[in-house]
Amino acid sequence: MVFSSIIFLFYFFPLTLLLYFICKNIRYRNILLLFVSLFFYAYGEPVYILIMIASIIINYGAALLMDIRKGSLERKIIMSGAVVLNIGLLVYFKYIDFLIDIINRVLQLFDPSISIGSLNIALPIGLSFFTFQGLSYVIDVYRGEVTAQKNILKLALYISMFPQLIAGPIVRYSDVMAEIDERHTKEEDFFNGISRFITGLSKKVMIADILAVTADKAFSLGGQQLEPLVAWTGAICYMLQIYFDFSGYSDMAIGIGKILGFSFPENFNTPYISKSISEFWRRWHMTLGSWFRDYLYIPLGGNRKGNVYVNLLIVFLCTGLWHGANYTFAIWGLWHGIFIVAERMIKSKKPGIKIPVVLSQAYTLFVVLIGWVMFRAPGLGSALRYIKAMFGIQKLDTFLYYNIWYFIDIQILFTILVGAIISMGIPGKLLSKLDLKTNPKLLTAKYVCLAVLFVISGSMIMNGNFSPFIYFRF
Repeated sequence: MVFSSIIFLFYFFPLTLLLYFICKNIRYRNILLLFVSLFFYAYGEPVYILIMIASIIINYGAALLMDIRKGSLERKIIMSGAVVLNIGLLVYFKYIDFLIDIINRVLQLFDPSISIGSLNIALPIGLSFFTFQGLSYVIDVYRGEVTAQKNILKLALYISMFPQLIAGPIVRYSDVMAEIDERHTKEEDFFNGISRFITGLSKKVMIADILAVTADKAFSLGGQQLEPLVAWTGAICYMLQIYFDFSGYSDMAIGIGKILGFSFPENFNTPYISKSISEFWRRWHMTLGSWFRDYLYIPLGGNRKGNVYVNLLIVFLCTGLWHGANYTFAIWGLWHGIFIVAERMIKSKKPGIKIPVVLSQAYTLFVVLIGWVMFRAPGLGSALRYIKAMFGIQKLDTFLYYNIWYFIDIQILFTILVGAIISMGIPGKLLSKLDLKTNPKLLTAKYVCLAVLFVISGSMIMNGNFSPFIYFRF
């Protein structure tokens, strides 16, 4: 089930809210949320709920054992076992065929006739997200940063909570620990949550889904069929699409959380205005970046032990592979890692160097854009041909290449313009200067605009095709 679907918007979510606010007791509210969260995940893929239940049991049992065993060695063994089991689930369902492909490539260097058959295992939706939440929980219990949850239903609610279950943000147990036991939805939180949800829905339906049409057309063609202008247009459309798709989902998740009384962490902070790749990763998918910082980068040694540059490259290789079992994701992660390493090296050797803001922002957008081409392309060969087409060094097929007007029209051009303005944070800056709380007319205008956006988005959903969120497959 997806947020931008008829069944969620007009059936599942309203019914959930009705039952939730009828329940006054926090215990019954938690049971209700657990039940609807499991139903939400099982809808369309019932069998994969067993994997999430296995994850819950593993992390619940490991945390309890660590709570009982006080010896540091015993606790470390239990924590390590839980980490191995969590990673094992992730590797088996997400990476096993990728690993088999790597093994086959190595074996065929010695004997071309040798080949191991693929298992063709389907990837459960949201596996990476709830696995990372489970990992952060058991590691934090081991570190003594949180206490083990003795009520398995409460831990199950944390791991399976439907607003952020499928595509984040990655919520840590410490973020919601107190709210699972005691929470209240104030009137202001309720309306702010509704506003945030509609904003995210509009981003997804009115910007991301429209730009997806052009991006999909461009990337579906071979590089020899793309003029440079077409290739650049497709890449720009995808860069905006993935931002509004993913940040739109995060907005909806955070909004639903507010309505239910939870405060989920922010996941985006206008990343496309960044002046470096390092800054970009402080603004893009912030919960994933902080997860890798706290649970991989610092344990590797961070800035203090070992080679900081090697540590960074390992982290970004893992960041890339977290997104998918494909060579393109690995290269995409290393692409960002290499530029972050280069920025650190330049900063350490020339700490006083200053580059004009416009140039630094242009450099960052260029690097990010080329990275998105690698991220979107189905394979390394396709990515290379697409990039060559962008720079006019890919030989065009005389008869089969497409003109730019096959890909864009007035609606696409307008959406690109609006998307670029919003991604730069201009509307947010303007709205922050308005005092909506003390001006009833402005507040009314805000809610009227939101109502219009919801009606338009709802109409587009009813008249359009199914469009899953990009990050569902991660």
